[in-house]
Amino acid sequence: MHWIALWLPPESAARPVAAVPADVQGAPVAEGADLADPLTALGWWALQFTPKVVLSGGAVLLEVSSSTRLWGGQAALLRHIGESNKPVALVYYGQGDTSLVALARAQQPPQPPLMPDQLPLTSLAAAQPHLATLARLGCRRWGQLRALPRAGVARRFGAALVDALDQAYGLRPDVYPWLSLPEVFEAALELPQPVDSALALLFGARRLLAQLQLWLQLRQRGVLAVELGWLMDVRRNTATQGALVLRSAEASADTSHLLRLLAERLGQLTLPAPVLSLRLRSLEIQALQGQSASLLLEDQVQGDSLAQLLERLSARLGVHNVLSLLPQADHRPEQMQSWRPAAGGASVAIMGQHRAHKKTSENIAISPCDTRAGGQNGSNMADKRAPVPTGWATALFPTWLLAEPLPLRVVQQQPHYQGPLTLLAGPQRLEAAWWAVLRPTGPSAERPDPGPQPQIAGEAPPPSGPVVLRDYFVARSPSSPLLWIYRERLSSAAPAWFLHGVFG
Repeated sequence: MHWIALWLPPESAARPVAAVPADVQGAPVAEGADLADPLTALGWWALQFTPKVVLSGGAVLLEVSSSTRLWGGQAALLRHIGESNKPVALVYYGQGDTSLVALARAQQPPQPPLMPDQLPLTSLAAAQPHLATLARLGCRRWGQLRALPRAGVARRFGAALVDALDQAYGLRPDVYPWLSLPEVFEAALELPQPVDSALALLFGARRLLAQLQLWLQLRQRGVLAVELGWLMDVRRNTATQGALVLRSAEASADTSHLLRLLAERLGQLTLPAPVLSLRLRSLEIQALQGQSASLLLEDQVQGDSLAQLLERLSARLGVHNVLSLLPQADHRPEQMQSWRPAAGGASVAIMGQHRAHKKTSENIAISPCDTRAGGQNGSNMADKRAPVPTGWATALFPTWLLAEPLPLRVVQQQPHYQGPLTLLAGPQRLEAAWWAVLRPTGPSAERPDPGPQPQIAGEAPPPSGPVVLRDYFVARSPSSPLLWIYRERLSSAAPAWFLHGVFG
């Protein structure tokens, strides 16, 4: 058997250093990252070289006898371990025929590897409680302790020290619980002092997200949702814990976007009590699809994607303040569109609740379908436009649609808007929502109401609203642009005219 030990000094996580070549044993071999649990992160990273990895004595131990051939021999494997980018700052390594010998060699200053008999007793964990007594007996190295009578050592210092010596020299097998990547990421971080400001939690959350990113890369997964929880001071007469859920529409193994989202959300949060610890847990992940790289600059992705931009704006301005347009399968112009939160998966579509801001336009909203010719740019946009129901393209819709139809003054059966209107095209008859007033007759009328039906995510709810019986016309007056007006049909009083849209 052959073991390799990666030992982390106590200052390794707190003092990142630059990477240096690994040709000299004991030199720091990688560039560090600020992690919540550097030892566990290094153990996860080591699983790419062998499935037999264990965390013991502040070090990562690798049993590589079964995987050495796959890497081209021991020298090639050590070169791969030394030159690879590690998730921690400062790492020393050693190797040997047993795990304890490899660990002891990793803890020694940079020098040629010592023989087991020459290793100091300070590198043997079982001898730590007895170092002062052993020093008075003249035992400072493994060989000196091994030369003492076994029975006397066992009676005076316990059988555990003798068993550790046997394990170090290969007389007892190395039995360890092997490390494995968890199916669900969950990590905790104890804060160095109570934190009163929510935005100050970002320091600890950054360390947890860095460890999450390593876990995602090793599992080749992308994260869609995570939960950041915290425990607060129980001495305050408030809640003892809190949580914040972050969701993203695009799965990614890079947590920088989640960190920006978290900064926006924490900036809007007020803590009722000081926070003592943090905990990060993955809620939803999915497998990542490989992408082919390109040498062309124009094919390389620059900056954030549109989905990430919308999620950041939604986190900063509010989910219901960043909306996107959703076409509806309805012939009524005011029901042809609905507005939903632009951030993917935030909530279901909002039907009929959008109103244009009065600061920019008092009663104007965007038309659901624009049939004007747009040249080459217009054709490109038309290719990206969501499919619309059959028959929409043949209808003549205005560029701007009023949020609420405006009643028109009628003089001698002629509508007026900044003067008398001249009808240029029409009528375009519209009859919709007549099914809303029908009532079932016969045995089906006595059936109980089944209640609301389940709605598939991403689909618009069924059309609802008042019955529409209208005749639409294109009209113009001497002092106004082209207008889209309609006349109510089958009304008991005189025909009523309304302005519903504006062309141009």
